[in-house]
Amino acid sequence: MTRPTFADFKTKALADPSVKTEYDELALSYELRKSLIGLRQEAGLTQEALADMLHTQKSNISRLENVNSTTSPKLSTIEDYANAVGYKLKISFEPMH
Repeated sequence: MTRPTFADFKTKALADPSVKTEYDELALSYELRKSLIGLRQEAGLTQEALADMLHTQKSNISRLENVNSTTSPKLSTIEDYANAVGYKLKISFEPMH
């Protein structure tokens, strides 16, 4: 018998409507943080270097990038981060259905 894969586990878990709802609610936050990390790394910056550029502490950058963070960053913080790594922030809206 083969071991179930993560994809199998995820499919089974998301079949539960309550799990699916929570997953969907967290997806945007996860994608944002994943994007921030990728942009910082692409810019060749450490958390410490980025913190220096933004006149803040490394722990604040770490918290901003942490997918398990319970705080939501301000839009101006995300914009400052994007500018520091050479990007401008663009926000778009998509219809729900």
